[in-house]
Order: sequence, then C-alpha cells, then structure tokens
Amino acid sequence: MEQTDSRVAVIGIIIQDLDAASDLNEIIHEYRDIVLGRMGIPYRQKNIHIMSIAVDAPAAAISALTGKIGRLKGVTVKTAYAPLPE
Repeated sequence: MEQTDSRVAVIGIIIQDLDAASDLNEIIHEYRDIVLGRMGIPYRQKNIHIMSIAVDAPAAAISALTGKIGRLKGVTVKTAYAPLPE
C-alpha cells in the first residue's frame, strides 16, 4: 500500500444493544491489521457503551469496516478522517 493511499481515521461507535458486542468484536478482529488502537467506555447510567477505534488504511477498507459495523442492530457508527496532506 502506498503512503498516499492510506488514511488515518477515528471511528466512533455507540452500542445500545449489548447483544451486538460479540459480532462487533468479530468484525474488529477481522480488520485487526488496520487497527492502531481502540478504547471502550461503559456508560452504565445511560445503559450504553462508547467505543473509539483509530485506524490507518485506504478509505475503501475503512468504509467497508464501518459499513459492516453500521449494519449491526443497536449500533451507531461515525467516522472522522484526518485531513489529507497538502
């Protein structure tokens, strides 16, 4: 992969249905080669879990990952990309 093909992004995930956690972890494991790190925070007062995943990969791979995550019931996902170098 050329450096210009690679994008750095942060994927924000809100998990409302804990039954989706196992499937979510399987998807993240499938894309482990592009994951730089992840952090999860249980927010018990609101009965949700908040997760962020830092990735470095071509935009198509990031989109494929977020698309799979977004299809999980009870899971919301958004992605923020680092600006491209000028």
